[in-house]
Amino acid sequence: MKDRLRVRQTKSTLLVLRRQVVALQHGHDLLERKRELLTRLVQQRLKSYRELRLTVREALQAAYHWLSVAHMRMGSTQLRQAVLGLKPALSVYVLPRSSIGVEYPTVTVESTPIQPVGLMWTDASFDDARRRMTETAVLLAQLGEAETALWRLLTEQRKTRKRVNALKYNVIPRYRNTIRHIESSLSEEERNTLFQLKVMRDRQAGEAGADGL
Repeated sequence: MKDRLRVRQTKSTLLVLRRQVVALQHGHDLLERKRELLTRLVQQRLKSYRELRLTVREALQAAYHWLSVAHMRMGSTQLRQAVLGLKPALSVYVLPRSSIGVEYPTVTVESTPIQPVGLMWTDASFDDARRRMTETAVLLAQLGEAETALWRLLTEQRKTRKRVNALKYNVIPRYRNTIRHIESSLSEEERNTLFQLKVMRDRQAGEAGADGL
């Protein structure tokens, strides 16, 4: 049957199954605690992620506003010429990090001072746009880290929940049903054995009485 394991109905099997069901219950309890921790961590990170995403959206709007102003005042050609030879404004470092058994990258971003450019054919809005873009890039790196961590934590939470439910509603009940079935079968065999012994004793007693006559 699907609700029981296909095993031999012996006392040794019964002892093994009892030890295994204790281990399975212990594993279920550990996974349940892990699921609760993951759920709490996901809720915390989800709140900060939403706040950070709103901050990034506002920063992007401001950065593109100043870029549009610089583009309008300087033109496309002058903008392209102004950025030629400029060094990267950011240094990005990505390192692994682990939390509750879930690994995700941590991003550290360091911004360098804005490199000066020639004053000819440039506008103050160009420096404002560069500064805003740099600040937005830092926020985007932080958002990327938060989103990756949140996604991996959510994935692990779903996996853990499935394992908890499988143990609770499928695996452990099958083991317990099998244990009860084996216990019932062994008890029935024991009753049959005792009954047969009683019948044999009664028969032997009857035969001894007949011999005495």
